[in-house]
Amino acid sequence: MNPAQNAASPLFAEPTPLGLIGLAVGCAALTPIALGAALTPAAFKTAAVVCLLFGGGCQFLAGVMSLANRNLYGGTLFTAFAFNWVMNWWVLSSVAGGVMPDHAVMLAADACFLLIFLAMTYGFGFFSGLLFVFLLDIDLMYVCKLVAGLTGTAALGLPIALLTILLGLLALWIAFAMLLNPVAGRNLFWLPGPVFRAAPGKEIAG
Repeated sequence: MNPAQNAASPLFAEPTPLGLIGLAVGCAALTPIALGAALTPAAFKTAAVVCLLFGGGCQFLAGVMSLANRNLYGGTLFTAFAFNWVMNWWVLSSVAGGVMPDHAVMLAADACFLLIFLAMTYGFGFFSGLLFVFLLDIDLMYVCKLVAGLTGTAALGLPIALLTILLGLLALWIAFAMLLNPVAGRNLFWLPGPVFRAAPGKEIAG
């Protein structure tokens, strides 16, 4: 997710599209559940496998490749987020088996995730406006999850579902921009510049 290229040749091809496509597929699998359209054990088990393979697997691979390419920022986000998807797999599998995860533990984990993503959102603003919006969508999703968890309200179910759909669409847009724009030789998918500017004389590192 770092548009700046390192001086040394990268070990792998840019892995960001792989991670984003995996995230989009994971979001698609969660959407019927988030909308309340598929709440059977079979639906939970099916979504769990998709979250594990695509959300977890693709993002873990993208994160490790990014770190190998000396992209600290993208590698850290992808790798950490991959384990978040593994946690989604466990939660869905547990619910399908009739075991509800502990509410207090999940709430504490979500609060920590929100702090992490808030910091990462600010950092990605130095790379691209669309990446900034992408992380902001995740922030809003976790805010909704925390409010719902603390208050017990079900009114935030639809906003969380819509944010999940938007996250998947943003992931696909960025992935397609990185894959297809260079092939077509023109901007088929618009990618805006950074929201923030680094201090003069400071180079943004991966």
